[in-house]
Amino acid sequence: MEEEPVTPITGPILDLEGRLTYLGEDGQRYVVLDSLKRDQDTSLRVAEVLRAAEPLFHEIETLCQRWMQQVSAGELAREEAIALLLATLETVLDEDASPSGGGMA
Repeated sequence: MEEEPVTPITGPILDLEGRLTYLGEDGQRYVVLDSLKRDQDTSLRVAEVLRAAEPLFHEIETLCQRWMQQVSAGELAREEAIALLLATLETVLDEDASPSGGGMA
């Protein structure tokens, strides 16, 4: 059985154990990447990149919330709207990562 996605309420952070985590809307902390094998300098650079990207992450969150409000106000259930949004984001990100650099124009 597939687990329901949990909406993050915080941006990703690098915790003291070197794991990339976020806090979900259910109040639990979720591990995105477990025990990054990095030295302290690299860990500090990763943390700095995450801090610098925080405003953009908040903008993405705001846009996702606006999208959810708009599409789930109709016939689409909240769970269906979340699944559609996550599947679309995953598809776009997979296309961007492809060797051909397919991404959206």
